[in-house]
Amino acid sequence: MPESPRPPLRHMLRAVSRPALIAVAAGGAIGALARHGLNVAFPTVPGSFDLATFIANTVGGLLIGVLMITVTEVAPGLSMIRPFVGVGILGGFTTFSTYIVDIGRAANAGATALAVVYAFATMAAALLAAAFGMYATRRLLVRSRA
Repeated sequence: MPESPRPPLRHMLRAVSRPALIAVAAGGAIGALARHGLNVAFPTVPGSFDLATFIANTVGGLLIGVLMITVTEVAPGLSMIRPFVGVGILGGFTTFSTYIVDIGRAANAGATALAVVYAFATMAAALLAAAFGMYATRRLLVRSRA
């Protein structure tokens, strides 16, 4: 069997700085705890609309939009913001894997219409929230620079 063209994991990890790994891990812990808090606050019954996942992905999309404008236009020199907040906190907070499982659970429970609505509503809300976050952050920047 020919060798894979991809470098082994140990070589890829050496290319990532230790501070970035620590930032991602610390941010991930914070995001996962916040996500768990949403699950506790909004428990979901199988076959029903999962409000916790919907909120996490929508709020996460909004914050990702804000973050991307912030790290590219406001503070591009702060190199640890993206790994800590973007990959860590927001990566641990948003949960598209649970979103997919929720769609399957609703469909398996016979709630096919709910599964379809949930699939499209969650994706649309997250994308619109990200676009709004980018738009609003840019508008605030223009006002603050004037």
